[in-house]
Amino acid sequence: MPLRQERATGRRRLRRTLAVGMAAVLAGCGSGPTDFDGAAAYELVEEQCAFGPRPPGTPAHDAMLRWLVAELQRSADQVAVQRFTASSSAGEVVLTNVIASFRVEMRERVLLGAHWDTRPVAEKDPDPANRSTPILGANDGASGVAVLLELARMMAERPPSVGVDLVFFDGEDGGDEGGYSDWCLGSAHYAAHMGDYAPGYGVIIDMVGDRDLTIRREPNSWSTNREVVERVWDAARRVGANAFRDELGVAMYDDHVPLILAGIPVALVIDPEYEYWHTLADTPDKCSPESLAQVGRVLVELVY
Repeated sequence: MPLRQERATGRRRLRRTLAVGMAAVLAGCGSGPTDFDGAAAYELVEEQCAFGPRPPGTPAHDAMLRWLVAELQRSADQVAVQRFTASSSAGEVVLTNVIASFRVEMRERVLLGAHWDTRPVAEKDPDPANRSTPILGANDGASGVAVLLELARMMAERPPSVGVDLVFFDGEDGGDEGGYSDWCLGSAHYAAHMGDYAPGYGVIIDMVGDRDLTIRREPNSWSTNREVVERVWDAARRVGANAFRDELGVAMYDDHVPLILAGIPVALVIDPEYEYWHTLADTPDKCSPESLAQVGRVLVELVY
């Protein structure tokens, strides 16, 4: 592990030790779960970015996978690795989904997901010379993973009353504009191999760290699973997450679509109006602990 990651991990462990103590105090007072730690989530964004760009088939992708599995094994009741080969226009690619489960004995379950790979090209970069370079993916990739990892830490300390499955999808971000065949490969594989798994509902988060966070109701989610969208926005109102706006946004093809097609009632939480999307400027300084905390608080409200 690079020195920067060792130091960041040490800071997070200290923060979590303090959080455990506070959780015990609050539990003695009959309070609910402790608030989501946006600063800890931001450190997780930085730790992922320290690996560099993480498109499939690269050493950084492999290193990120080992780190992700190790992080989840510290918290989850069960961690499964779903390794598979997918076909794309560029040929076959080896991908890995990671599933972390909490309260495995519970039949009532919630699915929360994010993609952990990053874009292999910066085709929207303002400098044409950069457009074949892979992006760092602080917001587009790392932010959703960071929120779920911090939530995993909370659920390890205070188990929820329902079963929760955190699914980290690979191969979301490798497609070309104008077609859908090379996008969301991990979620498509997961959806096709779920067996009898049937969560009550699910929420996919993507690009949730933007400093200027604005989350509108995603139309594909709204048209197919309005009750799930309402559940999420009701939770946002209860916790005062004012980044969630009561208006429709832009329809997105993201990891929620294969799950919707497979019959899972799932909604996408995303801010696609991100100035640095698919550019080399998608770096941690464009993200905000408060933005991460808003989304984290909503998920905590849903889970608990």
